[in-house]
Amino acid sequence: MDIVIIDDAPIIIALLKKLVSNLEGCRPVPFLRAAEGLAWCAANDPDLVIVDYMMPEMDGIEFSRRFRALPGKADTPVLMVTAAGDDRELKNRALDLGINDFLNKPFDQIELQARARNMLALRMSQKKLASRALLLADEVAKATSEIAAREQETLLCLGRAAEHRDPETHEHIIRMSNYSRLVAKRLGMSNDECDLLLLASPLHDIGKIGTPDHILLKPGKLTVEEFEIMKLHTVIGEKILSNSLSPILRMGAEIAISHHEKFDGSGYPGGLKGSDISIYGRIVAVADVFDALTSERPYKKAWEDERACQLLRDGSGKHFDPDCVAAFFGAFDEVVDVKARYRDADMLAQEAQEAQAAKTAKAA
Repeated sequence: MDIVIIDDAPIIIALLKKLVSNLEGCRPVPFLRAAEGLAWCAANDPDLVIVDYMMPEMDGIEFSRRFRALPGKADTPVLMVTAAGDDRELKNRALDLGINDFLNKPFDQIELQARARNMLALRMSQKKLASRALLLADEVAKATSEIAAREQETLLCLGRAAEHRDPETHEHIIRMSNYSRLVAKRLGMSNDECDLLLLASPLHDIGKIGTPDHILLKPGKLTVEEFEIMKLHTVIGEKILSNSLSPILRMGAEIAISHHEKFDGSGYPGGLKGSDISIYGRIVAVADVFDALTSERPYKKAWEDERACQLLRDGSGKHFDPDCVAAFFGAFDEVVDVKARYRDADMLAQEAQEAQAAKTAKAA
């Protein structure tokens, strides 16, 4: 354990060094100038400071004030050596600064060593408590990480359940959620909120679990009655995800009920308008529509990016929140990267087939 000794008298320094060296496991760190001792303490972590009161340039009171102001030094034991005797005012000032104990000059060597041992025992207890707190914090972090991993696995299972009943692909959900995160980041949301949106947005259509197959999988246009039933997937999704303690599921519920609302109030299920619509729903609306338009489905061909972008521009202030549209285009280079990275499996298979056909034709 490091014991810092600060005294302007070399003979006192020599004596204190000898006494400290006799304490088991202790190393004296002596200084004749308080400023040098303070600089060492700022860069290191002493276990005990023994400081003289009467010193030039910086006395023991001023040293202690500055020492206590250093980060992490609020609880380090400080023993002040003073020739002031029973100066009550001095001791009160010292106690106010957090000095733990006093020793009057000329000091008894046995008494000094005994007080030093007591203060080092206090320091050892502090270190053990700090180590225990760090260990507990590490265990809590591990447990929290495991809970988060299980929660994400559950969310993935929920998302897959919806995918198996919907012609949309797994890649659509990944692209749409990444687009949503890019928009949120451009809108100035925190990294934590952006990450939460990345995890929650794939649940936007979870309510389609409750949509009848003959409507959900119908290749042609829905009748008015069928569309009314289809619209209920927003309400069903909100019911599935609401009343949860999970912030991901709570955000997912907001998105499920709001991502088909339109900025001008013509959407469903509530006909909400403008900022009355959840910001997460407004973000997902832009991301979801863009990816749906630019993805191939059994009932339609994929749109070119520019055509889909024009629809977003035309719908700004009507279908879509203008701020979300602007944020989407502000991150469009990253959108293109995401789109290229997570292409549909069928599209990749078709590209591979076309490449092989071209290779065969060239060889012939």
